[in-house]
Amino acid sequence: MATKSPPRNKSKRPAKSAAKSSPVGEPKAPAQTATFEPDLDDALRHFLQITALPGLSGHEGLVASFIMDQLRKAGAPESAIILDTAHKRTPTPGEVGNLIFKLPGTRKAPRRLLMAHMDTVPICVGCKPVIDGDYVRSADPNTGLGADDRAGATVILSAALSILRNGLPHPPLTFFWPIQEEIGLHGARHVDVNLLGNPTLAFNWDGGPAEKVTTGATGGYRMQIDLKGLAAHAGNAPENGVSAVVIASLAIAKLYHDGWHGQISKGRRTGTSNIGVIHGGDATNVVTDHVRIKAEARSHDSKFRQRIVASIEKSFYDAIKQVQSALGKRGSVIFDGRLDYESFRLSDDEPCVAAVEAIIRSVGLEPLRAISNGGLDANWMYVHGIPTVTLGCGQVNVHTTSERLDIAAFKYACRIALRLATGG
Repeated sequence: MATKSPPRNKSKRPAKSAAKSSPVGEPKAPAQTATFEPDLDDALRHFLQITALPGLSGHEGLVASFIMDQLRKAGAPESAIILDTAHKRTPTPGEVGNLIFKLPGTRKAPRRLLMAHMDTVPICVGCKPVIDGDYVRSADPNTGLGADDRAGATVILSAALSILRNGLPHPPLTFFWPIQEEIGLHGARHVDVNLLGNPTLAFNWDGGPAEKVTTGATGGYRMQIDLKGLAAHAGNAPENGVSAVVIASLAIAKLYHDGWHGQISKGRRTGTSNIGVIHGGDATNVVTDHVRIKAEARSHDSKFRQRIVASIEKSFYDAIKQVQSALGKRGSVIFDGRLDYESFRLSDDEPCVAAVEAIIRSVGLEPLRAISNGGLDANWMYVHGIPTVTLGCGQVNVHTTSERLDIAAFKYACRIALRLATGG
C-alpha cells in the first residue's frame, strides 16, 4: 500500500477549461466549467491496444499486465499496485487476481473508488479493433469488439494516468479492475475488501451511453441439472432404456408452455429464466442415460426468483414420473444451484448518485436513470457495504459481432471519470 504521494511530473501544464481544450468536432463542456482535460487521444490509443489483447474470464493476465505497465510508466509507486488472490477463491481458477491501485489524497476528503472489470466474453477473442468513422469496431466480422468492458477499464486508467502525469489534486483514491465479471461477478464477490481502503463514494463503468446512471440491478441464480436415465440399445431393446433426453425435453416443454421460461410475468411479479446449455449422448444407437443442463433464473424480487427456481425443479421431477422402461424403471435428477448475486437498489439520494449526476451535468449531458436486468459488479459491492453507482462509456450491441464503441461517448466518460476522481 502507498505511504506517500506519487512523484509529480515537472512538466505539469496549467488547468484548462474543457471547452478550450476539446478537439475540433468533440462535444464541449460548458464554458463556465474550468477543469483539467484528460488526454482523450491517448485514452483512445490505450483502448485500441487493450482491446486487441485476449482476456476471457479467468485469463485476464495480459490485460492486468498492460494496465500495470502504463501505471508504472506514469510514475505509480510499485507499493501502490496490488494484485489480490481472488482468482484462488473463484469457482473457475484464474491466472491473475483483481488489480487494485491506491493513492493517498493530496487533500483531506473521503476516499473515492473507480472500478471496471477486465474480462470479456468468448466471442471477442481475436478482436482486431479499428476506427470506423465515429465508432471503433472489430475488423474481423466473426468477433465482437470487447468494449464490454475494456472501454470501462480504459476510462478509469485514463483518470489514473491524468492524475499521475500532471500532479492533479485529488482525494484518497482506489482504482479497481475486477476479474471474472462475465461468468458470475466472481472478482467483485471474492475481493479482499480491506484492500479497497474503505471508500465512501464508489463508481463503476460498464455498458451504455455516458449519461446512463444505473442505480440498481436484478439478482441471479444459476443451476446445474444432472438427469440420470438408463442406457439400452436403441435398435434392439429401446424399451429397456430410460432416455434422459426425453425427460429433459418434457421438462423444458412444460416450462415453456406454463410460462416459466424466458420472460416471466405472474401477476405483478416478473423475472426471467433460461435453459442455456444441454450436453448429453454419444451415439444414436444408445438410449441416452445422462444429460447435463445449465440454467439460470433472474428477478429483482428475491422471493419470486425462488419461485422460478422451484418451478424449474418441479418440471423436471414431473417429467421423471412420465418416463419409464418396460420394467418400470425411472430416471433421477440432481440439482446443484447457487445464488450468483442478489438484487440491489440505491436510494435516490445516495451520495454517489448525487455526485455522478452533478458531474454528468457539468460536461453538458443530462443524467439518464436506469435499472439493469443483468448483474453488475455493483451487486457485490453493495453486499460488501460499498454502495456503487454504474455508468456507461459508449458500448453498443455488447456480446455480439456487431458490437462497437461510440467514440464521442467514450471521451465523455473519460472526462466524467477524471472529474469524479479529482472531486469535481
